[in-house]
Amino acid sequence: MLLGLLLFLAGIGPAQAQKPLPKTDVYIDKGGVLRWQGSREEVALFGVNYTAPFAYSYRAHRRLGVPLEQAIDQDVYHLSRLGIDAFRVHVWDVEITDTVGNLLANEHLRLLDYLVQRLKQRGIKIILTPIAYWGNGYPEPDTAQTGFSAIYPKGRAYNNPRAVQAQENYLKQFLNHRNQYTGQLNREDPDIIAYEVCNEPHYRQPEAEVSQFVERMVAAMRSTGYRKPIFYNIAESPTVANAILNSPVQGFTFQWYPSALVGGHTQRGNLLPLVNQYPIPYARDPRFSSKPRMVYEFESADILQPIMYPMMARSFRSAGFQWATQFAYDPLAIAYANTEYQTHYLNLAYTPAKALSLLIAGKVFRQVKRGQSFGAFPQDSTFGDFRISYRAGVSELNTPEEFYYTSSTTTQPRKPTALRRVAGTGSSPIVHYEGTGAYFLDQLASGVWRLEVMPDAIEVRDPFATTSLRQSVTRIAWNAQPMRLTLPGLGADFTVRGLNPSNTFQSQASEGTVRLQPGVYLVAARGKNIAAFTAQTTLGAIRLGEFVAPAASTLPAQVLHTPPAQLVAGQPALLRATVAGAGATDSLFLIAQHFYGRTRTIPMRRLTLTSAEANVPAELLYPGLLRYSIVLRHQDRSTTFPGGFAGSSLAWDYAPQDRWEALIVAPGTALPLFRAAQDRQLVETGGVNGAGWADYISTPTGQLALRLLQAPPAAAPIPFADAKAPVAFLRAYFGDRLAARASEAGNFTEVVVRGQRSAGAGRVRLVLTSRDAAAYVAEVELGAEVQDVRVPLSAFRPGAQMLLPRPYPSFLPLTFQVSGPPVVPVAQLEVLQVLLEPAAAPASSDRPSVDIESVYLR
Repeated sequence: MLLGLLLFLAGIGPAQAQKPLPKTDVYIDKGGVLRWQGSREEVALFGVNYTAPFAYSYRAHRRLGVPLEQAIDQDVYHLSRLGIDAFRVHVWDVEITDTVGNLLANEHLRLLDYLVQRLKQRGIKIILTPIAYWGNGYPEPDTAQTGFSAIYPKGRAYNNPRAVQAQENYLKQFLNHRNQYTGQLNREDPDIIAYEVCNEPHYRQPEAEVSQFVERMVAAMRSTGYRKPIFYNIAESPTVANAILNSPVQGFTFQWYPSALVGGHTQRGNLLPLVNQYPIPYARDPRFSSKPRMVYEFESADILQPIMYPMMARSFRSAGFQWATQFAYDPLAIAYANTEYQTHYLNLAYTPAKALSLLIAGKVFRQVKRGQSFGAFPQDSTFGDFRISYRAGVSELNTPEEFYYTSSTTTQPRKPTALRRVAGTGSSPIVHYEGTGAYFLDQLASGVWRLEVMPDAIEVRDPFATTSLRQSVTRIAWNAQPMRLTLPGLGADFTVRGLNPSNTFQSQASEGTVRLQPGVYLVAARGKNIAAFTAQTTLGAIRLGEFVAPAASTLPAQVLHTPPAQLVAGQPALLRATVAGAGATDSLFLIAQHFYGRTRTIPMRRLTLTSAEANVPAELLYPGLLRYSIVLRHQDRSTTFPGGFAGSSLAWDYAPQDRWEALIVAPGTALPLFRAAQDRQLVETGGVNGAGWADYISTPTGQLALRLLQAPPAAAPIPFADAKAPVAFLRAYFGDRLAARASEAGNFTEVVVRGQRSAGAGRVRLVLTSRDAAAYVAEVELGAEVQDVRVPLSAFRPGAQMLLPRPYPSFLPLTFQVSGPPVVPVAQLEVLQVLLEPAAAPASSDRPSVDIESVYLR
């Protein structure tokens, strides 16, 4: 399936005799800073979690017939290529122990040993969390489990005597385990720099039970002779934070899920305010400030935008973190389906732009000083050598020696003659490329570069919707495409030679351009002596000839398109489609008609091998309904989309009735911001801090409406909960709808809400946010029956938006406010929030609610 798979690693076996190890590899100074022994430099490591040896990932590889060692080799190479220097995983103790905590020498443990060895060979440092408390099923049911976590749930594992004894036994054996590939004890391995005791423990009062448990776990680990730092989670159970602060642990761990988890679809809009800061409630407590802190997991869940990670890394460093590891990097073999964790999606081959944003984020984490402060967004989106732009959809690193970008950019490299490393997707002033995969350029000598080109990645389904190994969310295409290089000292007639196994390509560029397939190449100015550079030549932690990429998807051609919510009568409309699996000589035609009116065949322009567009003429766009399909013509065969049916929709006997449809409205028609009947799969809804939730109901008029409900008062307040927070919310992105009618933006004057409010329900607040994150707030007075309520745009005042879905941990900010124009900038709006506020009086036995049928801009 994969080409050039890390051949140099194939013969590595168990380690030979090791040199005497230092007593410790890191230490904590008097100021509570984790430092390297020897150099005494501050530790600042950034990377990922990765779970191939365990649980679902292990089973999925076995199901697909992919050897786990091969999978680990593939993925660790890509992690190295992304500059990763930190790895963390919560070990599935349930798969490697028995019920009393004895360590089992089984396949899962062996593969963890193998993974540790491969990480060490790439210079990646490790922190392990031996106790996970998880079952091994997700997203499937749990399978046969042997360990103590199968019988002691995490909420009882800390105060059940047998569970505590099993964990003590297990920790001792795990730290004394000798890695069968490196020959080193886990507690002595210089590349395992610390341990976190357990993953996301669930505690409750009294604190004494928690204190005793933590002390016993630390004592068990220290009894083995282990002397390096022990970290402990303080974010998961804030009600007993004092027990953790007073414990003998040497550091504290946190996580960050700023957009919550499992939204069921891709979130859109400017979400940078969600990662603007990471304030810690214990920051001034000397019990906390005197110890190092790490982020064991973080992710911008349900978000593909390649701009979140660098801002998260900056916020981490501002908060004083020295370690941060994303959860979780998707193994290459199963990333096509994104089945391991539906809400997470990160892989160099399948999410190239997001992966490069992780590369840039690592640079942020290592360059920004611990505790360094920044201004509030958006002023802080350009800092040091970095630029993050929501509007451009790009993250960049631009130093004299390095130029990295996640999307096409017009930014000029700071000092082209000094460049040594380039990585990107799309095009820039020094690389023009129409493919969608990532590429890397590393200078080997003056006028000599290593070029690595990944295949095209084409999203064909929402990766955050329900997934399955039976369907792809991203397809891979090995397209041969032109690449133009404009690198100082390279010239316009440089030579190109393939380096990875089976890559026999040799050519010479013409006017700086050469046509390439995915692979690794030696690129040299004409006349350069390149005999010294071979596939076995080392470059940092990799060899020049290494290349790992998935094979091309063996699926039928697909044409993917999302119809606009509205088209404006009398105005030509540009319709775009994504193309997967079509050849360069294949043709596409848009077949459009005004319902059963005149049919037009419009040739589509192939912008690239993976995209096409066509203009629908104004005469076809009068008020009504546009119905259309796209015909892909390959040689003498036609396939019609949507549906991928054989034949052309123009044929008299073409039976399928599948068509895309778009409503054509007259200028001045109201613009939908939210429609319960049509948009429920596109919006975020729910409760805040357990105080409410959302549902869909039918109104007395037979229409579907979103119901925001207030929950009964909680028995105990949630720590860090804001009494002024809404109890339930709707968040709806409408930026694309408004952009399609940008010429009319100045004509809209009011927001029209159709809905009703039950007795006892709190106030309803509307928030409109712009693409620059400025928010405008107004209240709406809904009656006891379904009705239209008009709110003039002039009634909206600058205010705070809610950070929704609710960020986690719960102590993180819930609101964000940035200065914007005093009057609502209608043309810049993109997100609607509808917020149900807490009721002024205690709720009655009936749960108060608000029903929202629709919200329009008129």
